[in-house]
Amino acid sequence: MPKPKSRPKAAVSGVEVAAPAVKRRRFSPAEKLRIVRAANECVEHGSIEALMRKEGIYSSMLSKWRHAIDSHGVEGLKGRKPGRKAKRDIKDQRIEALEKRLAHTEQELSVTRALVDLQKKVSEALGVVLPKSGRS
Repeated sequence: MPKPKSRPKAAVSGVEVAAPAVKRRRFSPAEKLRIVRAANECVEHGSIEALMRKEGIYSSMLSKWRHAIDSHGVEGLKGRKPGRKAKRDIKDQRIEALEKRLAHTEQELSVTRALVDLQKKVSEALGVVLPKSGRS
């Protein structure tokens, strides 16, 4: 059963007054790292459970924090902004695509030049005369 988001209304002199909503606890990256390190140091049977009760966390939170550290390092413990990522500008997308295409073309050019140099060396070794081109 899910936990209630707010406390029940209290009757004060016949008037119902809503109690303030319970705030969700937020852990800073430093706190998360401290708790994970403390959990890693636990070796006795039941000591991790005692640590989780003391800190007020669930085992799922601890496992998510451990996974975040394994996959992204300490940076993985930082919170992310909720919602969608902002759309990139069309110009930025076009520039990125052109830069990617340019890098691919430059790589092809370097391979082509290496092959031409190889052909020149093979023709010299075999004594074959190649026709001169406009480029050198």
